[in-house]
Amino acid sequence: MGANGLDHEHVVVTVSDRVALVTLDRPEARNSFTGRMGAELGAAYARCDVDDDVRAVVVTGAGDAFCAGAEMSRADTFDAPERVEFTSSPVRPPAWQVRKPVIAAVNGHAIGIGLTLAMQCDIRIMATGAKYAFVHVRRGVLPDAHSHWTVPRAIGFARTAELFLTGRLFTADEAVAIGLASRALAPADVLPAALELARDIAVHTAPLSVALSKWLLWSTSPLGADETDALETAMHLAVMGRVDAREGILSFVENREPRWRLSPTRDWPEWA
Repeated sequence: MGANGLDHEHVVVTVSDRVALVTLDRPEARNSFTGRMGAELGAAYARCDVDDDVRAVVVTGAGDAFCAGAEMSRADTFDAPERVEFTSSPVRPPAWQVRKPVIAAVNGHAIGIGLTLAMQCDIRIMATGAKYAFVHVRRGVLPDAHSHWTVPRAIGFARTAELFLTGRLFTADEAVAIGLASRALAPADVLPAALELARDIAVHTAPLSVALSKWLLWSTSPLGADETDALETAMHLAVMGRVDAREGILSFVENREPRWRLSPTRDWPEWA
């Protein structure tokens, strides 16, 4: 993945300041989702995961929408699949498996799979004035992309049930109020805010520590307190006493930017 970017048919990837910007690029169709887009997005995530020059990822949409949902120009969009390998989660790997923070800069409308893919990210910043909905049940299908797992983790059962079972529209401000998003900003401010956050992560956080913490956040929800403590302890032992643990203290004491050396690819624990 070069500094000049890697262009695909439906997804564009550029890297700058150790931040990968992944752009859904069908603005003429409000970035409506296609199988090709899903494959390219998964490929982009996979490359970001193993590229040590990428410390954080921002996903956004070209034009005035994030992703307006499935391609609706044909009546057979939701016909039964002809191939047995069909999956309702067509982006592999999903964002939560990337060992870098993935921030969804939801710059405009996010409907259906456009919203469920944003829910696979770690952090969401959403544009005011845009339309948001898990609209699937109003189209004769049901929420996808692991959303029956990701969304209740974020906002709980009752709120998820209301949004999923009604398919109603909601606003960015409501999304923040219920915990679905971190911030609601004017559309023009969404991407700059996401990039600023990503660059702060890229400079000031230890890559392996972030990767391990993200792994714990996404892995431990069904676990009890003692099991979570055992995993946290094991993860601490994977970083304590090593160069980044020392560098974090030295850079703070010396009032300078840290120089991180541990890598999620090279130094990932074999048991994780």
